[in-house]
Amino acid sequence: MENSILTSVKKMLGMAEDYTAFDDDILIHINSVFSTLMQLGIGPIDGFTIEDDTVEWDDYVTAGVPANELNSVRTYVFLKLRLIFDPPQSSYFIASMERQIAEFEWRLNVAREYALYPSEEEV
Repeated sequence: MENSILTSVKKMLGMAEDYTAFDDDILIHINSVFSTLMQLGIGPIDGFTIEDDTVEWDDYVTAGVPANELNSVRTYVFLKLRLIFDPPQSSYFIASMERQIAEFEWRLNVAREYALYPSEEEV
C-alpha cells in the first residue's frame, strides 16, 4: 500500500503518480481536510500539513492518530477531497458520500472520546 499521503490520495482519485498538474490544488484540499480532522480532535493539537509527496501516513500516525484509526482517516480524507476536488454529477452519489463522511466523523469522534475517557472496566 502506498504510504505517501499525496501519492495515495492521487491514486484514489484515479490520477497517475507522475501527473503533477493538480498537485498544488490537491495539497491545499488535503490540508483543509487535516484542519477539519484537527477540529474534530483527530491528529495533533497543533494541526498537520503536507507540502509535497514526501510526507507519509506514518507521520500522521506518529503525530497523534492511533494506528487502528488510520484506514478510517485515509477514507475520510479521500471522500472529503473527492467532494471538493472532483464531485460526482449524481445528487444521489453526492448524498451517499455525505452520509459516509458524517458516519466517519461520528466514528472517529467516538474513537477519540473512548481513547480520552476509557470505560470504568479499563480504569
